Amino acid sequence: MNQIFRNDIADLLARRRKGRPLEAPFYTSAEIFDLDLRLIFARHWIFVAVEPDVPEPGDFITVAIGAASVVILRDDAMDIRAFHNVCRHRGARIVNQPKGFVGNLLCPYHNWTYDLTGNLIHTGSMAPDFDPRCHGLKPVHLRRLEGLIFICLADAPPEDFDDMARQVGPYIAPHRLSDLKIAAQSEIIEEGNWKLTIENNRECFHCGNHPELLQSLFHFFGYSAEDVTAEDRAQYELFTRTQAEFEAIWEANGLPWRPIEQLEGRPTAFRVERLAMAEAGESFTLDTRAACRKPVAPFSTMRLGTQHVHLQPNSWFHFLSDHVVTFSVFPLAADRTLVCTRWLVHKDAIEGVDYDIDTLTKVWQATNAQDGNFVAWAQAGIGDPAYEPGPLSPTEYMVENFDTWYCERLSAELQHPGAG
Repeated sequence: MNQIFRNDIADLLARRRKGRPLEAPFYTSAEIFDLDLRLIFARHWIFVAVEPDVPEPGDFITVAIGAASVVILRDDAMDIRAFHNVCRHRGARIVNQPKGFVGNLLCPYHNWTYDLTGNLIHTGSMAPDFDPRCHGLKPVHLRRLEGLIFICLADAPPEDFDDMARQVGPYIAPHRLSDLKIAAQSEIIEEGNWKLTIENNRECFHCGNHPELLQSLFHFFGYSAEDVTAEDRAQYELFTRTQAEFEAIWEANGLPWRPIEQLEGRPTAFRVERLAMAEAGESFTLDTRAACRKPVAPFSTMRLGTQHVHLQPNSWFHFLSDHVVTFSVFPLAADRTLVCTRWLVHKDAIEGVDYDIDTLTKVWQATNAQDGNFVAWAQAGIGDPAYEPGPLSPTEYMVENFDTWYCERLSAELQHPGAG
């Protein structure tokens, strides 16, 4: 980071006002976008996949984070590994498909071949003193959390992953993600900065514009009693009564439900909370009933509401009785962001018998499309010379948390260059 740019970033951070979103350059500047890739996405634990993405030995997926391509695979011992997708010969991409199956990893350029543990096992003609043991694939740090897969591109990843996992793991373990399968997935490109995508997720002030989602979700996420308008008072009272009913159900099923919120002040920031759902309270469907007849685990009831998990910087999750939905965000440009969604059901559930794809995905397909519009409109307005950060609602406090976390990460680089 050159000194002029460093001074510009320091000025922007110094001018930041609590209770307001960030200034326009944080969302529009190509230079700050590059900084985000280097200081955020190359140095933090990034959610990239679920264990059912690679259920059998030889199964792989590839993930792009900025210019870096990473191949994630399951080896013959059923371990999951991650490697830089770069041949150690002359740098060719080894795997050029988003997912598939391999016996070994064969570079398509000169046929250098690596086994599933990354060892170089074939090169063809090389000098007599060539040592293949020195030219295995470069590994990428990988951690698993109850079926979720995270990678970190840094040489020294943040050390607080274990602490996060200790607190979050008990909330998601009952949903047995490793026993599920991917029933559907989608990728959409939002025409906005990645931070707008995350900010949009971190508040429900806009949820009145999600009619499909509001069939099952009370729109008081992030609200306190003082935030509720007179016209919403009756609905809020219904929510509080319903939440109390669900708390009794969660206690009876031995499910942790009290919120834990550590969204700033640490590299691997997070939030977990189990929430009541409206009507039947079983799933994100138009009739609020389970989308899959086979539960993800042997719960005593399908009426479990939703377990929310938020992780900085790029993911959020919903764990339900009948399925799990994961969301991951990957920056493509200052004004373009890839959003990946997976729907998972029990591995023995049969499509067309236990579930159908439209019922399973309809609510979040519609909600994702709506959110894409909101993010694009925000990006367009922030690029306007008239933009200035306006006051956040108290219900948008998690937007404030995220922006604070983000500024903390940039400030750490200014104070300790290279430590991120």
